[in-house]
Amino acid sequence: MKAIILGLLIITTALLAILPIGLGWGEDVLIFLRGVLPVIFGLIGLIMVFVGITGIKDRIDAKKKTGENRD
Repeated sequence: MKAIILGLLIITTALLAILPIGLGWGEDVLIFLRGVLPVIFGLIGLIMVFVGITGIKDRIDAKKKTGENRD
C-alpha cells in the first residue's frame, strides 16, 4: 500500500512540475525528449535487428534438426 501511495505522489509531483501552473518545466522536458528520443529509437532498432537475426538462426537450426530426425 505504501508503494502505491508513494508512486501516486511521485506521479502527481512530476505532472505538477511539467504543467504551467506548477514549476513550468514543460519546455525543458520537451527539449530533453527531443534530444533523447532519437537515441532511444536507435537502441530499440539495434535490439530489434539482433532479435531478428537470432530468430533467423533459430529457424535454420530447427530446419536442420528436423532434417536430421528424418534420416
